[in-house]
Amino acid sequence: MELTMVLSYAAAGASLILALFVLYRDWHSFVHRIFAVGMVVLAFEAIFTCLSINAIMPEDVAYWLRVRNFSTALLPGIWLLFSLSFSRANYKEFISRWKWIAGGLFLLPLATVAFFSESFFIGSPLLSPTLIWLVKIGWPGYAFNLLILVSAIIILMNLERTLRNSVGHMRWQIKFMILGIGCIFAVRIYTASQTMLFHALNASLELVNTGVLLLGGILTVWSLFRTRLLNLDVFLSQSFLYNSFTILFVGVYLIVVGALAKLALHFDSGHNIPFSAFFVLLALLGLSILLLSDRLRRKMKRFISRHLQRPLYDYQKEWLKFTGKTVSVTDIKKLCNVVVNMISKTCDIMSVTIWILDESGEQVNIGGSTVFSKGKPSEIKSIENEMIEFVKIFRRENVPFDFDYSKEDLPSEYKDLREDFFTDARIRYCIPLTAGDSLLGLLTVSNRVGGDDFSVEDFDLLVTMANQVAANLQSLMLSERLTEAREMEAFQKMSAFFVHDLKNLASKLSLTMQNLPIHFDNPEFRCDALQSISQSVDKIKLMSSRLTSLSQKLAVHPAEASINDVVSATLAGLDGSLKETITEQLQPVPPVEIDSEQIQNVLTNLILNANEATGETGEIAIVTGQRDGWVFIAVHDNGSGMSQNFIERSLFHPFQTTKQKGMGIGLYHSKTIIEAHKGRIEVESEEGKGSVFRVVLPMAKK
Repeated sequence: MELTMVLSYAAAGASLILALFVLYRDWHSFVHRIFAVGMVVLAFEAIFTCLSINAIMPEDVAYWLRVRNFSTALLPGIWLLFSLSFSRANYKEFISRWKWIAGGLFLLPLATVAFFSESFFIGSPLLSPTLIWLVKIGWPGYAFNLLILVSAIIILMNLERTLRNSVGHMRWQIKFMILGIGCIFAVRIYTASQTMLFHALNASLELVNTGVLLLGGILTVWSLFRTRLLNLDVFLSQSFLYNSFTILFVGVYLIVVGALAKLALHFDSGHNIPFSAFFVLLALLGLSILLLSDRLRRKMKRFISRHLQRPLYDYQKEWLKFTGKTVSVTDIKKLCNVVVNMISKTCDIMSVTIWILDESGEQVNIGGSTVFSKGKPSEIKSIENEMIEFVKIFRRENVPFDFDYSKEDLPSEYKDLREDFFTDARIRYCIPLTAGDSLLGLLTVSNRVGGDDFSVEDFDLLVTMANQVAANLQSLMLSERLTEAREMEAFQKMSAFFVHDLKNLASKLSLTMQNLPIHFDNPEFRCDALQSISQSVDKIKLMSSRLTSLSQKLAVHPAEASINDVVSATLAGLDGSLKETITEQLQPVPPVEIDSEQIQNVLTNLILNANEATGETGEIAIVTGQRDGWVFIAVHDNGSGMSQNFIERSLFHPFQTTKQKGMGIGLYHSKTIIEAHKGRIEVESEEGKGSVFRVVLPMAKK
């Protein structure tokens, strides 16, 4: 019993110290807080387990077991949140997706122990011949242990997913943390399954939970020596946890323990089963540590390369793998992350970083890294600032890419950098990312696993990958600039349309104001002028509301309308604004599907152009009609006209105009609107004899 108490209180004390240590490191971090809460709950569970095992009276055993159940009921939800947030940069997305499962794992175990406490155990605890308390469980106890088993598997699957997506230095930092927490919940699978199998709670099984808690704490401390913070950046996809090794691990563990149990019962030594299960877990843990060892993997590669006399790298295979993973990446950050992960796995390099230069070459940012994470912004910013000086020196010195920066005999220029710069930036070798004569960035790598030197083959592969990365980076950068240029062109184009419409309204209001002093005493003119001003204000409001879509493709909202009504509405809006008399020749025409507001803008533009092209004695005529399934509006004027050369080369091109104060955007805008209606604009003109602009639109479908 004394050993039980020592083990339990040691495990509880270690858990509490771990919780306080992690909170001390960064109590603002969500993952730190949830880890601390989980360790505190495990500590209390270990204490209550110890009290139940060492109780003398059966009623005391039952009491402490019921109290302990409340602690155990909190574990599934808390540690599921930890498994979803540990080392995951996008953990909020995962928690959002798993919120219902997490809520269920919080509420269901608590509800089971709270509402079915009396029927959780059946009868009084019994003392076995080996002086171990045995307590039969009812259906609530069976359901509770089933929830513990399922939640343990889900937690292990999430932790495994995080480990499998980590590479290089990050994998080295977190693997013992995951193994430690994994041990705690792996043994829960065994204890819960045994309790369900025999419909009885064996106190010795709870002692196994306590012992593994102490072991998991030791592994966690080991991991915390490697990393100060738990919130590292490992990005996982949103897919479910396919091809999980956890199911295989659980299956192997339960099969081996089951076989040992059969053998133990056959030889009448069943009391040793829990300890056998513990040693099986230790064996599997040791095997996992070996399989996850980067040094072991490196030695296996070297053995195969040396004794089978094959090249260290299958270049064709590596190239196909590289191009397959990078060809469809269209984002610079994603490309850099893919590349550093591939280089880390392929070359067994723990720290790989891509540094990207901006267009000016005066700013350096981390494109992707297996060692630096967003969880340490101040550290990253400091190193990025120092990298600017390193890049300047690198350009001047023209040092070969295989120069070892870990050596003491650095060129004199580099000795001006901070003494620990290369250590902090994890730089042993530096390979430039160049495209043509442009330096786009740098690829830096640290030591290999085990400290092995880089071979000629290693440098060949790294340089080949760096050259391809540089080409991809240049392509993506040019693509981004082209996209920005197109967006700016679209914005300028639509802005020009907007300004041109404002200019037309200003011209109309200007003509109205010029005529106002002359015809002010005419009530009809005043009424028309007020109506024109009101319509102009409404159009300005409408155009302003469309500013939000300046960068988008021109959109029309067609509805069935009469062309003649559109002409009448346009002329009514211009009444009192023009010097010339406008003749109307409106023929009966079938309805059309148009955006009336946009067509009025086109017609207003054509009429104002005709007004500017004619003199004081100019004549303008508006003609409507139909032909060959099309409806047309024609604007005739007897103005100055245009040359055939101007019509062919410049007329509908933006910023081309024959007017002294024109912007050259009106007809281009009008053509864009008409083409959006599936129509066209026809032009007939001759210098000195005037022009005809004909808007041709399709009839509405019946």
